[in-house]
Amino acid sequence: MEFIEIIKAFFYGIVEGVTEWLPVSSTGHLILFEQLFPMDVSDEFGEMFRVVIQLGAIMAVIVAYFDKLNPFSRKKTEKQKTATWHLWFIVVVSVIPSAVIGLLFDDWFDAHFYNAPVVATMLIVYGIAFILIERSREGKTPSIKSPYAIPMKTALMIGAFQVLAIIPGTSRSGSTILGAMLLGLSRTAAAEFSFFMAIPTMLGASGLKAVKYMKDMADAGTSMTGTETTVLIIGCIVAFVVSLLAIKFLTDYVKRHTFSSFGIYRIALGLLVLVYFTASGLLFE
Repeated sequence: MEFIEIIKAFFYGIVEGVTEWLPVSSTGHLILFEQLFPMDVSDEFGEMFRVVIQLGAIMAVIVAYFDKLNPFSRKKTEKQKTATWHLWFIVVVSVIPSAVIGLLFDDWFDAHFYNAPVVATMLIVYGIAFILIERSREGKTPSIKSPYAIPMKTALMIGAFQVLAIIPGTSRSGSTILGAMLLGLSRTAAAEFSFFMAIPTMLGASGLKAVKYMKDMADAGTSMTGTETTVLIIGCIVAFVVSLLAIKFLTDYVKRHTFSSFGIYRIALGLLVLVYFTASGLLFE
């Protein structure tokens, strides 16, 4: 049984590593994956695992963009170091709206909106939005082509779009990329800024979820089993490796293509979620 759970954790890590960065909703994929391959763990651990596995994905961003995000690099001029500090400042400012709303309402949204109809609806709605926005941008030149050039007001507005990701199925990267593109960012700048925003956002979410889980375990006088610990470690490691590949793929892809294909994929996945849960009689459970 332990070996089977480790295999499942391996595939959960793949799903997380791919879908966290592509604007296709990690929640939409996980809700399907959990139905097909449920892990034999407690509900509390499963809820924590879905969030904390993101730590592996976050480390991939830090590694992939270490030079760009490092304000102490000896390779940078003073002007470049100042620009890097500015980038970090607008990243922190941009996550304030989602941090406030998330702390206040995250559990409530999970309790009331983490279900197949909502996830499927958001997948389809945002899929259509990607296609429409890409069509509206045809022939237009983005006004902001680098994350370093994002004004403070624009960063805060992108952060407001990230708040929408509290609704399961929306996709954090999808919300921020859509918002950034609407505000004049190029596809590459929008994708990179979305990656950078993920660092404080997901570190905070993972940290809070882990602390809450450990506190609940301590209050109940229990702790993670050896299998659960192994599952968590494997999931994080796989998510890290796969995230490195997914980030490289997306940054290369958007230099030559639009996000319309992701929109089509989201619509197809949303329909698949509806069909699967309707056929299983689980749609409104």
